[in-house]
Amino acid sequence: MIAQVETKTYTAEEYLELEINSQDRHEFINGEIVLMAGGTPDHNEITSILNAILRVSLKGKPYSIFASDQRLWVPQLNNYTYPDVMVVARPIELQSGRTDTITNPLLIAEVLSKGTKAYDRDEKFAAYRSIPSFQEYLLIDQYRLQVEQYSKTDANKWIFSEYSCMGDRLSLTSVAVEISLADLYENIDFGE
Repeated sequence: MIAQVETKTYTAEEYLELEINSQDRHEFINGEIVLMAGGTPDHNEITSILNAILRVSLKGKPYSIFASDQRLWVPQLNNYTYPDVMVVARPIELQSGRTDTITNPLLIAEVLSKGTKAYDRDEKFAAYRSIPSFQEYLLIDQYRLQVEQYSKTDANKWIFSEYSCMGDRLSLTSVAVEISLADLYENIDFGE
């Protein structure tokens, strides 16, 4: 007989207290605290480039752009995540009683890793869709040239677009920004 390991379930309050005092980042999903793994150089490069493109394109406009270290609260599920990149309309809305947790993302981008790509496409996207302000989702593959774009068109209606050529340009629907895949994947080598 194989002994089963019991997973400890935490409250959101316990998670937040632990997270404030931790040197590592953790997500909080269905009562479980999940350590966020460090990213690869390509993951960080893509995140950095996307952040720079958005920052320059949205300069002087009523948006804030956050990369990796900004916590997001998903109220309906009481989950906490750290999206790779978020665009938030100003004024920023914070979770009641908190000064460090955003609740009103407009656009979220995740750079896919082998360990999280199914979760990012499935459960995480479903959780994000429960946030009223959320309008657009980008899934950026770091291992091959591919970007998936999901754009909200109406309540419970999303359009899917896919880009996989270096000459492709994707137009964001939530903010007036166009992104060249050649720029987004600059310095990424898909070779051996």
